Amino acid sequence: MKKTWTKALAVALSCMMAFALAACGGGSSAGDGKLHIGVIGPFTGGAALYGNAVKNGAELAVNEINAANADGLQIVMESQDDEHDAEKSVNAYNKLLDDGMQVLVGPTTSTPAAAVATECEKNQTFMLTPSGSSPDVTAEHGNVFQLCFSDPNQGIASADYMAENFADAKVGVIYKNDDNYSTGIFNKFKAEWEAKGKKVEAEETFTDGVTDFSAQLNSLKNAGVDLVFLPIYYDAASNILTQADKMGYAPKFFGCDGMDGILSMEGFDTSLAEGLMLLTPFTPYSEDAKSKAFTEAYQEAYGELPIQFAADAYDCVYAIYDAFNKAGLDPNADMAEICEALVGQFAGDFTASGITAEEMKWNEKGEVEKTPKVCEIQDGKYIEK
Repeated sequence: MKKTWTKALAVALSCMMAFALAACGGGSSAGDGKLHIGVIGPFTGGAALYGNAVKNGAELAVNEINAANADGLQIVMESQDDEHDAEKSVNAYNKLLDDGMQVLVGPTTSTPAAAVATECEKNQTFMLTPSGSSPDVTAEHGNVFQLCFSDPNQGIASADYMAENFADAKVGVIYKNDDNYSTGIFNKFKAEWEAKGKKVEAEETFTDGVTDFSAQLNSLKNAGVDLVFLPIYYDAASNILTQADKMGYAPKFFGCDGMDGILSMEGFDTSLAEGLMLLTPFTPYSEDAKSKAFTEAYQEAYGELPIQFAADAYDCVYAIYDAFNKAGLDPNADMAEICEALVGQFAGDFTASGITAEEMKWNEKGEVEKTPKVCEIQDGKYIEK
């Protein structure tokens, strides 16, 4: 197992050494009797819908905890914009360290999260990402954990659902070949799909900045594809749905958690998403009591429906808060001690229940163990299947 008490001890020792060199101790706000949590995400740019949802979800949890514990543990949250860029994400992480961050929630997207995870390994900052789903994020980093589904998990779940519910469909894929998230899901999906004795009829790719998908769509249409798997983010997907409609191509579309938010995208005709299916751990239309309470509180605070990125971030803060208390930590502890103790919790028998799942546990890879839900967009709402 990668994450063991031996690893936790190594984490602590290396962080203590770094702390002595002022690389691991945070900034001037450390030692004020409060737990300092940092949040990183794209608050501007093409993926801003994700990052702002993460920031809002985390902030809502922090505000709730602080209000409920007027005489107890208080949390200070600071956030930095990384514009969905790995280098800027590392800069954002360093800025948060300078400001006294003790624990990191984020980064939001996979490529920046993988870059920052390396820095967290060096400085031994405890990191829990709500949505950086690539295996590269947690790979060989004993102090880095995910609260979102891993990419392989989504690829397998998608293949299993399609095989059971669309057994006779001709399946094609459009994925982003310069993105860890997209390629990771696609590769696992393809392996699982072919292991079932099935064939991907057409594989089409694109790279960052591409907005014209006519060639990819024509290829799928000519191959007779009637079920298109889109393991991509909502911004590119909105262009694909719009262009497919204009060319009279109307297959079934199936996405993953990165598809969430497409109904909130400015300028997109949401009627084109009718019938779109996606994996998600959360829907704001759920009748579950916890989900309803969260949705109502989020709407009151931010004037919009939450997406699953907000729910995952909300759960991240509560998971850290619960683990922090279970470990008996003092908020005045240095980052080394906090890192060691939280690793011990998340790598041990600690469980967390929240909006996105009950009794969440983490495996030796730092991946959360929870089951994806499949939803379909019907009348502008996410309906669980």
